[in-house]
Amino acid sequence: MLKIIVDAMGGDNAPFAPVKGAVDALVVDKELYIILAGRRQEIQAELSKYKYDASRIEILDCPDVIGMNDIPTEAVKRRQSSLMAAFWLLKKQEDICALVTAGSTGATIVGGQLILGRIRGVKRPALCPAIPNSRGGSTLLVDCGANAECKPAMLCQFALLGAAYAKAGFNIKAPKIGLLNNGTEEHKGDPLRQETYKYLKDLQGIDFIGNVEGRDIMLGDVDVVVSDGFSGNVALKSMEGCGKLVLGVLKKEISSSLKSKIGYLFMRKALKRMRAQLDFEKVGGALLLGLKKPVVKSHGSSKPVTITNAIANAAKIHRGGLIASVEENLKEVDLNFFAENLNDGE
Repeated sequence: MLKIIVDAMGGDNAPFAPVKGAVDALVVDKELYIILAGRRQEIQAELSKYKYDASRIEILDCPDVIGMNDIPTEAVKRRQSSLMAAFWLLKKQEDICALVTAGSTGATIVGGQLILGRIRGVKRPALCPAIPNSRGGSTLLVDCGANAECKPAMLCQFALLGAAYAKAGFNIKAPKIGLLNNGTEEHKGDPLRQETYKYLKDLQGIDFIGNVEGRDIMLGDVDVVVSDGFSGNVALKSMEGCGKLVLGVLKKEISSSLKSKIGYLFMRKALKRMRAQLDFEKVGGALLLGLKKPVVKSHGSSKPVTITNAIANAAKIHRGGLIASVEENLKEVDLNFFAENLNDGE
């Protein structure tokens, strides 16, 4: 059995979404074993609504719940909370392969670093969502919010982490890596981007294609886009907003007249395929890259299907050997470079 622990109290729709998502995941993958961390009575009440294989679900009783507005550095001390208890169990039990949560992003990042721990050689973990692209696949965006301020060497590590994720999670043998910038020319960008470009050109273990612009995340021929967390988060939220706008306007126009409604009947299948291709939730969330085990952070407003997808993604990442791939990528580069350039006084 492949064990995955789910924060059953994380997110705006908990425990409904995490519990229902976990139950549905068991149907999709017969090798899964789910541990639900949270308040036992609430979880049992939710489970009583469904038919499921009780031999493949267990509950880790946790009386405390971390809220979205709680201070992450304080929240990490609350070992009886569903999220932190999940991290401690993930750390202690080798047979638990991953964690899925729709809870606090800040608490997830801090808990991941201080409890679970980073892969040897990785200075900072990075949030990495999979963005739907025009080729029908996904483009990985590293980072989208974990590290607002970065150094060149950190961005170089993000490139290595993203390349490993593309191979392990999406079966891309030679992922193309781009650096998010305000132009494709080598001389473009601020000092951080200009210096990073020089390092990425010579970095072993990746296929660096140069600078890419925001539009290239969804439209360009690139598999991994490297960014600092601030710029990446702005880009991600902009794309999510644009996607919702397009679908919203389309829905409004379809219902605006009888002709539009009749036309929809002929276009229904095509529009359904378009919506599926533009679905940001099909991977289930952003992977927190660089930790010793996969941790998938779903959106706070996640629905059951999002949690199901997140669990499936976590299982796929584990089976793809992500951690070993990251370690192998790091072995191929000069770790002295990272040691010298990542010294930020910590």
